[in-house]
Amino acid sequence: MRARLFALVIKEFLAILRDAKSRMVLIGPPLIQLVIFGYAASFDLNHVPFAVYDQDQSVASRDLVADFAGSRAFQQVAVLHGPQHIKDLIDSRQVEMVLDIDPRFSRDLLTNQPAPVQVIVDGRNSNTALVILGYANTIIADASARWAASHGGAPPPAQLQTQALFNQNLDSHWFIIPGIVALLTQVVTLLVVGLSVAREREAGTFDQILVTPLRPFDILLGKSLPGLIIGLAEGSVIILAAHFWFRVPLLGGLVQLYTGLFLFTAAVTGIGLMISSLAATQQQALLGAFLFMVPSIILSGFATPIANMPVLVQELTLLNPMRYALVVIRDCFLEQPGFCTLLPQYLAMTALALFSLAAAGWLFRKRSV
Repeated sequence: MRARLFALVIKEFLAILRDAKSRMVLIGPPLIQLVIFGYAASFDLNHVPFAVYDQDQSVASRDLVADFAGSRAFQQVAVLHGPQHIKDLIDSRQVEMVLDIDPRFSRDLLTNQPAPVQVIVDGRNSNTALVILGYANTIIADASARWAASHGGAPPPAQLQTQALFNQNLDSHWFIIPGIVALLTQVVTLLVVGLSVAREREAGTFDQILVTPLRPFDILLGKSLPGLIIGLAEGSVIILAAHFWFRVPLLGGLVQLYTGLFLFTAAVTGIGLMISSLAATQQQALLGAFLFMVPSIILSGFATPIANMPVLVQELTLLNPMRYALVVIRDCFLEQPGFCTLLPQYLAMTALALFSLAAAGWLFRKRSV
């Protein structure tokens, strides 16, 4: 029986490698998405275009403008001499921020009074606007502290001292790129496994497999092992690229990382087999895979925190294996977690893997009758 199962696994590998669609799934999308997410996806803002309306025209106001222009986050593109063009610049998206310095700015500084500075931002993208305001507040606070120190003014009564653990530079790539490991592993595994049974039905060879001495469970196992192995191999390639190409530190143990990756791939394999058992053609299998992938990515915490979602949606994410995989992978990259720390994630993925594989086996037997 082992020899027959091994022969079925080899046959499945050959079918995947010979099929043009399967080869494209293995090579094309992972490379494209890795490049796009690795270089383009970022929560950081750089070179935000801004305009200056300096009504004070003093040394202090010019120093403040220089602080903004010299920051990596901002790029000065215009100087205004009146307020009438502020709205037009923002409406046309030529600038995302206007720095409006009050004519009493330097006078108020010299008399130890609050010096008005207005920051006008484009609020159509609220997340970007909040990040811009955060950067601007930091620059203005630093400039105020330097002015007080150089002119003998009283320092602020409370000073905020920040320290970031695990990601000292607050580089959002260190958050996004480890998540790509789970995302692309799911994409490849789901598509490869999802096409397996559908490909056999479409080619007319599925009935031939059913009349062999192999039991339905053996056929299901033979269909799942190639996808599981390919998913782990794909995840390993992305882990190597994340660490050696994108320079994301890999601080956690490889044993913890691959334990989570194996359980996650097993759960996704079961989901892929469920889709494949229900689909009659490869087109239906592809559609079913994409219908699952998009909500699973949105509900995984890949880009938006699960804690910010409605309570009902948060409970729905408990059925998503990618939710737990992201915790394991990101912790292993940026922390040094032990097995006890990750045990809740392991148990959840194990339960989802057992359920999905059992459901796939039931659907497979039902469709085989």
